[in-house]
Amino acid sequence: MDGVTAIANVLKLEGTEFICCMPSNPLIEAAAIAGIRPIVCRQERTGIHMADGFSRIKNGKQLGIFLAQNGPGAENAFAGIAQAFSESVPLLFLQAGAARRRSGVAPVFSPTKSYEEITKWAAQINYADRVPELMRRAFTMLRSGKPGPVLLEIPQDLGTEEISEEDFDYQPPTQIRTSGDPDAIAAAARALISAQRPVLQVGQGVLYADATQELVRLAEFLQIPVMTTLEGKGAFPENHPLSIGVGGSSTTGGVHRFLTDADLVFGIGCSFIKSNFTVPIPDGKVIIHATNSDSDINKDYRANYPVVGDAKLVLSQFMDEINRQTGSTSRPLNQALVDEIKSTKEQWLSEWMPRLTSDETPINPYRVVWDVMKAIDLDNCIVTHESGSSREQVTPFWEARSPRSFIGWGKSTQLGYSLGLAMGAKLAAPEKQVVNFMGDAAFGMVGLDVETAVRERIPITTIVMNNSTMGIYPDSRMPTAVERYNTKGLTGDFAGVAQALGAYSEKVTDPGEIIPAFKRAQAMNESGRPSLLEFITKEDGVFSKFQFR
Repeated sequence: MDGVTAIANVLKLEGTEFICCMPSNPLIEAAAIAGIRPIVCRQERTGIHMADGFSRIKNGKQLGIFLAQNGPGAENAFAGIAQAFSESVPLLFLQAGAARRRSGVAPVFSPTKSYEEITKWAAQINYADRVPELMRRAFTMLRSGKPGPVLLEIPQDLGTEEISEEDFDYQPPTQIRTSGDPDAIAAAARALISAQRPVLQVGQGVLYADATQELVRLAEFLQIPVMTTLEGKGAFPENHPLSIGVGGSSTTGGVHRFLTDADLVFGIGCSFIKSNFTVPIPDGKVIIHATNSDSDINKDYRANYPVVGDAKLVLSQFMDEINRQTGSTSRPLNQALVDEIKSTKEQWLSEWMPRLTSDETPINPYRVVWDVMKAIDLDNCIVTHESGSSREQVTPFWEARSPRSFIGWGKSTQLGYSLGLAMGAKLAAPEKQVVNFMGDAAFGMVGLDVETAVRERIPITTIVMNNSTMGIYPDSRMPTAVERYNTKGLTGDFAGVAQALGAYSEKVTDPGEIIPAFKRAQAMNESGRPSLLEFITKEDGVFSKFQFR
């Protein structure tokens, strides 16, 4: 067999059912011959986002894969891989490259060299008989440690080089998981037990480790309030009495109150980075930091009790150690704490109810979020948001009840991410209702890939909140440009575009029609047809933000 066929055979052994791609890449034909479905996207970035969403929903147990052509394909794909890298998403990027004799000759684009900074590992498959070795390395890195994208460059002439059946020796590598240092666990558990007002901060490491059950057990055992990061949203059920919601650029009243008052913060499966899209940890907190990445320890915050290990294993270790130190006695239900969490949430929501239930026209975007949440089956859905206003309006208020029912993101904030994420999520979980919220600016970036959803029968619902402006930017940021040239202004008939691309679409101007329109979109999804709902909304730049001191 030739080198490209060998790669396709590895993918088949890995259980790959589809590949996202943009022609031309020699692996597309080889994969099709092997029985792997190619899904051609309109633009490389959206295809990578599809692979990204698939990997997330599968928690990296099955991996999203993207193929791009040499030269312009590699150049166009850069943003999608950069997003996956910043979000710590494992996906395999199989990039076509120039023939080996042209490698490194200017101006030939070198994917391996160019992508080194935004991948966990990047390498060229320089000989056909190295395919099993290099693919084994790639899948090992994708399955183990801190997640991230991996690139393998496929030279143009690899398809002319043979590998013998004897040399093709490939077995899928197993995941490598590590436990925490027992002494570090013991010290951290002692601090956690003695804390008076601890808070658990949960990141996506808990999701990738399938550790929600262990997390809930620990929180209930010690009666600790739980918040998540944007990426970790859903790792702890937000209808649980101990949930205080998500911490992001916009957050909940519960996160603000309990994080501010905490004496100890236990971060599990999170990176504890400082950014515009994370809540800051106020000074003076004792910090336990448990993560599978030693590079995140003591990065932005000093960890009093660092622990490196897989979230599932580490949480089990904590429970064993807490049982040992406490004599296996769980704390009784802290009704006062539960009541405080409930009343804090109710007070915070009451301040937002005028927006969440507004009858004004143009429609208030918060009303769209609130009504869709009432109309959808929260136990059987996957929802994601867009960058900008939709992230701020959706994430604090959406109730994520189960792992991977919500795809939160914000380490990088590229417009247009949500459409591909939603399509990839639907491919990973076809039984779920999948919805992505986006603004008019985001749709302008990637909207033509609605046709991909139509052509490939990926029945998602896209909600476009059209306020005819880039609402996330206040006028004060560029007042002259806005006044003289309407720099923030946008136009477009997005429902019309979606209809022309073959999707079911509606334009909604009446807030009383939000739920009926969504139900009609759901029915279309059930018949196998993607839907787009364009809601004509007002610009509302008020978000649920707090000062943390």
